[in-house]
Amino acid sequence: MVQLSEGASRIYGEAAFEVLAKAQELEEQGKNILHFEIGEPDIETPKNIAKAGIKAIQDKKTHYVPSIGITELRKAVQDEVEKTRDYRPDIEQILITPGLKPGIFFSMLAIVNPGDEVIYQDPGYPTYGSVTSFIGAKGIMVPLSEKNEFRMNPDDIKDRITKKTNLIVVNSPQNPTGSVMTKSEIEAIAELAEEHDIYVVSDEIYSKMTYDTCHYTPTARDEAKERTVLLDGFSKYYAMTGWRLGYMVAPHTMVDRLQNFLVSAVSCTAAFTQWAGIEALTGDQRFISDMMKRFKEKRNRIVKGLNSISGFHCLMPKGAFYAFPNIKGTGMSSQECSEHLLYKAGVAVLPGTAFGPYGEGYLRFSYATTLENIDVAIKRIQDSF
Repeated sequence: MVQLSEGASRIYGEAAFEVLAKAQELEEQGKNILHFEIGEPDIETPKNIAKAGIKAIQDKKTHYVPSIGITELRKAVQDEVEKTRDYRPDIEQILITPGLKPGIFFSMLAIVNPGDEVIYQDPGYPTYGSVTSFIGAKGIMVPLSEKNEFRMNPDDIKDRITKKTNLIVVNSPQNPTGSVMTKSEIEAIAELAEEHDIYVVSDEIYSKMTYDTCHYTPTARDEAKERTVLLDGFSKYYAMTGWRLGYMVAPHTMVDRLQNFLVSAVSCTAAFTQWAGIEALTGDQRFISDMMKRFKEKRNRIVKGLNSISGFHCLMPKGAFYAFPNIKGTGMSSQECSEHLLYKAGVAVLPGTAFGPYGEGYLRFSYATTLENIDVAIKRIQDSF
């Protein structure tokens, strides 16, 4: 019998899409489901960005372009990093990707060998563990503590570093908890990486989505020239999830390998999408501040509502658009509680264990929805117990 590769059996997907499928099945049966499972802004791409993409298509920008991205967008990213991270990368360090996920995948493929150890947050974005497993490396999970507002503690990282450690993955603001690491915590991680000669991949897809706090990057220490890789994209704060557009800032020694991955896997990122990205970075930025004002109101509403439910306790997230309530008081497991909410309350959420074993006892709510839906969901949940 023909067998698939060992790597194919080790890679895994995301529970968000599994829960979405179950919710859609219930909707097809005529049931009303409120969606809090998918991490996607509930607004459309700004008109100026959409028009730029349409114009690019009309101008016949629909052919192959360099695998690393068009020069115009890479220069715009260069300006963006200087403005938001206080250092200006060389343009040769910048690669454009079809979404941020390829950046995670390709950077880890370029850094990690079978048998290496990769340190990442738990609960955390599933792709880090999935790619680690696919490569044949060992995932070393750093538990995120509610007592520490779900921020990754540098001391916990230090305790887990061994001779086999080759990579630390950082995600701040964080999915699924909404935590934002402090400047001292980020700097401590960068120092650990330098001290032990370890790479850092920094997933900063929510970098512009913070509330009353600042975003910091570990790539500032070496300006992504030696051992750090910056990953960011357009999906979240420009509401461009379906456009599939991201970027990497990586050390010169990695760029050739990363370019080969891009050539071999995707050829290039769609040209017209890249021209839309230029408009996103260089056009009117008030869209983001307006969106974050609305998200802050939704955040406050859902946290207040979740804390009114018996058996629930929810911290106030500092970034992104996720609430991560503790549901241990219900006496249910994360999976049991998420299924209860879906089938008894018509509210689709993710179990904390969808993001790793240390997510047990928690749920993730994406509050990228309307205030009305939040109020209705809270009422339904209260009535379901």
